[in-house]
Amino acid sequence: MPFIKNPVLPGFHPDPAMIRVGDDYYLATSTFEWFPGVAVYHSRDLVHWEFAAYPLTRVSQLELRGVPSSCGVFAPCLSYCDGLFYLVYTVVKTESVFQDTDNYLVTAPAIEGPWSEPIYLNSTGFDPSLFHDADGRKWLVNRDCDTRLYQANRGGILLREYDAAQKRLVGPEYRIYRSEKIIGAEGPHLYRHSGWYYLVLAEGGTDTNHVVTVARSHSLTGPYDCDPETPMLTSQDDPWNPLQKAGHGSLVETQDGQWYLAHLVGRPLPSKGTCILGRETAIQKVEWTEDGWLRLSGGGRTPRQLVEAPALPPHPVPPLPERDDFDREALGYPYQTLRVPLGETVLTLRERPGFLRLYGRDSLHSKYEQALVARRQQAFCFEAETEVEFEPENYHQMAGLICLYDTESFYYLYLTRDEAGQKRLNVMQSVLGAVSYPLGAGIAVADGAMVLRAMVRYDVLRFGYEQAGAAHWLEPRFDYAVLSDDYAIARNHWRFTGAFVGLCCQDCYDHRAHADFDYFLYRETDKANDMREAEN
Repeated sequence: MPFIKNPVLPGFHPDPAMIRVGDDYYLATSTFEWFPGVAVYHSRDLVHWEFAAYPLTRVSQLELRGVPSSCGVFAPCLSYCDGLFYLVYTVVKTESVFQDTDNYLVTAPAIEGPWSEPIYLNSTGFDPSLFHDADGRKWLVNRDCDTRLYQANRGGILLREYDAAQKRLVGPEYRIYRSEKIIGAEGPHLYRHSGWYYLVLAEGGTDTNHVVTVARSHSLTGPYDCDPETPMLTSQDDPWNPLQKAGHGSLVETQDGQWYLAHLVGRPLPSKGTCILGRETAIQKVEWTEDGWLRLSGGGRTPRQLVEAPALPPHPVPPLPERDDFDREALGYPYQTLRVPLGETVLTLRERPGFLRLYGRDSLHSKYEQALVARRQQAFCFEAETEVEFEPENYHQMAGLICLYDTESFYYLYLTRDEAGQKRLNVMQSVLGAVSYPLGAGIAVADGAMVLRAMVRYDVLRFGYEQAGAAHWLEPRFDYAVLSDDYAIARNHWRFTGAFVGLCCQDCYDHRAHADFDYFLYRETDKANDMREAEN
């Protein structure tokens, strides 16, 4: 019997919205401040998944310049009707109680695109979802971001009709759900099944009290009655379950009438309880009971790591190569940039074939234009490596290898030059915005190419370098748990993304310095040792 092994999308892949189109399954996940926006994956068996598309590839579709960390694209929803893919998404612009949540719609004839210019929908709250009813009418649901802090039981889920001909919302707005047993209704999805309208949503916040709730009504506009045994999925009753934070679910029906629920999870490290891989996507098999409620197949309400897969032909996908030699003209998946696309005046593979060239831009704390390109961390243990050629003129110019959570929290191994003209290798750490230099002025190194390395074993990071055949590992070792939602949240910084590793270049002098990266290697490993190999 084939099994789904959870999480199916490891690493930063939250808020999954899953659909089926014929024999093809698609999952859309949030990308927050990373560009391009919305990561969509494809499967034919619910077991093996591969990247399919970034629908939001243009600034005209997604303006993220200046947005705070953990804002940007929240909880996209993918749907399909009459030969057209629909994607609705929120752009959250502020991190205050107001949030400024603009919701948009784009469409495409194929998942790969071309995706249309966006249609503005509303700004009443985040997590929009588009429901295509059997009569051909379309309806938008989203969380209500009610800013009236004095209001008891504020918020809830809003419903309003979308007119495709007029390209706007029309008619009255309905408040179809308010949280009762658990607070914080969000992430709504509507479904029609056996004469009922079902509302599947998230409650309890996206941390350890997260849940999936189901409510239903005979009328689309409500009222919706909550499942008397809610929640139908949560990890809060089982703190030892490897899959924590379970919530924010979406449903799909297979070709033979089975039902599965995609949802987010976090996998905390036993040592510290932090989820260094961020919020990930898992899938559970579910069933409808005789009285019309949704339950996990096999009983209970806690997520499982191994789940019975549907009886579909296996469709394995090839893994990504560990080493990227930059021998093409466009970068593409799995790389993303922060907030803005990097044109060829900042990032180019053509100017020196076989090398990725980055022209220095803003500092690493900037929320505007950074010359930074990175990929998700997707395993607890990994090694990253690059060879860089960089000849800075002064200490305002830097380039190197970075392990990054966001613009406030990162570890950076970089090359620069001091006032005496000496090239130096140094480490910069930023913890919730507080910058320090554990190596002081750094290490004097020779000019010429240098290999930079990062080794992560769970919650420990170590940097190393190699030049002219001599390899070295640096001290100290760093607390990698800093690059997690949980570390920030415990200190009242609300963060919801995940760790990345990549390459960057800064020039706060004249924006002319450039770094050439010969390759980038990302290798996942199941080694659980104490880094003894780095001692040799």
